[in-house]
Amino acid sequence: MEGSGELPDPQPPHPGDHRIRDGDFVVLKREDVFKAVQVQRRKKVTFEKQWFYLDNVIGHSYGTTFEVTNGGSLQPKKKKEEPASETKEAGTDNRNIIDDGKSQKLTQDDIKALKDKGIKGEEIVQQLIENSTTFRDKTEFAQDKYIKKKKKKYEAIITVVKPSTRILSIMYYAREPGKINHMRYDTLAQMLTLGNVRAGNKMIVMETCAGLVLGAMMERMGGFGSIIQLYPGGGPVRAATACFGFPKSFLSGLYDFPLNKVDSLLNGTFSAEMLSSEPKDGASAEESNGTLEEKQTSEQENDNMTEAQESHHPPEQETMEIVSQDPDYKESKEKGSKKDYIQEKQRRQEEQRKRHLEAAALLSERNSDGLIVASRFHPTPLLLSLLDFVAPSRPFVVYCQYKEPLLECYTKLRERGGVINLRLSETWLRNYQVLPDRSHPKLLMSGGGGYLLSGFTVAMDNLKADPSLKSNASTLESHKTEEPAAKKRKCPESDS
Repeated sequence: MEGSGELPDPQPPHPGDHRIRDGDFVVLKREDVFKAVQVQRRKKVTFEKQWFYLDNVIGHSYGTTFEVTNGGSLQPKKKKEEPASETKEAGTDNRNIIDDGKSQKLTQDDIKALKDKGIKGEEIVQQLIENSTTFRDKTEFAQDKYIKKKKKKYEAIITVVKPSTRILSIMYYAREPGKINHMRYDTLAQMLTLGNVRAGNKMIVMETCAGLVLGAMMERMGGFGSIIQLYPGGGPVRAATACFGFPKSFLSGLYDFPLNKVDSLLNGTFSAEMLSSEPKDGASAEESNGTLEEKQTSEQENDNMTEAQESHHPPEQETMEIVSQDPDYKESKEKGSKKDYIQEKQRRQEEQRKRHLEAAALLSERNSDGLIVASRFHPTPLLLSLLDFVAPSRPFVVYCQYKEPLLECYTKLRERGGVINLRLSETWLRNYQVLPDRSHPKLLMSGGGGYLLSGFTVAMDNLKADPSLKSNASTLESHKTEEPAAKKRKCPESDS
């Protein structure tokens, strides 16, 4: 029995289908601002101080631009072709323009009155241009800048795009960088490249970036291969992974395993009883009670709404309502729903336990094709423990917001051995404005996107495993260390 508050699963995409459907996860774009939402009918969405409904986007292609109209409705924006022969009247410089606030004839009350009449933002911008006394004296570049600024303020233009790793990483880095440990999108791209993430791989990931790194790996692998996510605490956090809107087929190769059971798996003391001995009963009981209370309040609110809307019921319906309000009837209904919820909770826990055992079996093979670590914890103990699950000649990548923990990790790896081609790097990013006659680097740039420690695993301790190899190696060493005897040469006697 699923709760009424759960979101509907996105439908699996059909080949060549690029249209928006109900339940899909999309990203709303306005200028350089993004927001990830799920398309649901009659659900109010607030974005950049604008509220609207996403009902009208269903059936349109991704990348369509919409305009917010009265009543929160979205209408596709038609592209207007500007006549090529139109020549703009512009000045030569802006030296004689004084910004004293008196150049605009329209007041704030006039603009508000235009909005109340339902006039579109494009027409408001046109009236602002016509009522500006200094617009024609500005240079062509200044006019374009003025129009762009007014359009951003008065035109409610929204583009619906398909979620991707680049878009979601830009969105998180701009809106909530702390949730992804201040990982910049170019750093994430470097991680996927250095980690050799591709279809068919068996990857291990330990991240505390709201599931962004996990979602990027799943998108790169395309549903082929397996990913084992190690998580701290009670369960994995996959808020960003859900924004990708992956089909259910992608989730079949996704496993999760608690981080506190890794040591027992390495020592060989892990067993299925360790998973069942976790304290879940108290938490599940509290959670079930809380959920039941929420369901009861929602049912009471729904009953109150139906009573207010349908107060003119016939006598037969009134009799049925009296029976439903009987305390014995309500008590039996609550017991039944509570029992169903507990059974569903137990079934989910059993499925989770089976998936944990499958993940433990995959980790025990110790033949993973790569390891990616991007967490808020110190990377040294994590990496030293998880490298034992990676096969030889496989890449590993560690991300950290700061350089010092990775320096310590670098030193420990050199002392431990079993790795080669260690490299500590930082990517440098600067955006450029590319426009006719005014292409230049932007004044504001990112201060840093984090640091990466990458390398490859190699086989070690082979000599201890095979005594014959050890004896051969010792013979070789003895031959190498033995110095050749000095040749005796008879010196001729000199005549005295």
